[in-house]
Amino acid sequence: MDRQLRRAPDAEWVLMYRLGLSRKRIAELVGAEPATVGYHLVIARRRDPELEVAHLAATDTGTSPSPVAVARMQQIIVWVASEGRFPRDRSEDKEERSMARWFSDRRREAAQCTLHATYGEGLARVPGWGWNPRTAAEEARWDRNLAQLVDFRAEGNDWPRHRKCDSEREHTLGVWVHAQRQKRRRGELEAEKVKRLDAAVPGWRAGRTRGRPPRR
Repeated sequence: MDRQLRRAPDAEWVLMYRLGLSRKRIAELVGAEPATVGYHLVIARRRDPELEVAHLAATDTGTSPSPVAVARMQQIIVWVASEGRFPRDRSEDKEERSMARWFSDRRREAAQCTLHATYGEGLARVPGWGWNPRTAAEEARWDRNLAQLVDFRAEGNDWPRHRKCDSEREHTLGVWVHAQRQKRRRGELEAEKVKRLDAAVPGWRAGRTRGRPPRR
């Protein structure tokens, strides 16, 4: 859809203005008429009396994120909305790892109360972006368990058991994959994780087919 047809005020244009960019410069960057940008900004200033103050402060100090940095934020926000998840720092994709580091930096700044208002305003549109350390650690542990299960199966092993195991390694992986099956049956396992398990270890839902005790 053409930007001129967007409902005013356009959030991206407002962010640029808050950064200190002029109406003319914004129009040049987005390929719109200056009058159209001006119309959006008039509405934005009416809704937010502090917008003009922020614009002038950014113009004077130049301390706000650059237009390139804001564009990067918009790109990452779009990616998260499209994928339905946050980027992973252990992804095989270099760009996804870069986005994960970007989020890590913003979360650290938020924890230190140094996150710029421009980032805060943009990220407010992303539910749950400020992961806490405990959540991040749990997600990292899930990733490690999946990788270890892939290795276990690649070695020619059957599905790991959570009872009567041959090793502590099998027991750990058996308990984990058993928990994933239980969560899926209860509808508690995230769809994205189900897809990752299906792709990485096909057949995980059923598990062992050999050596099961006969049904009574």
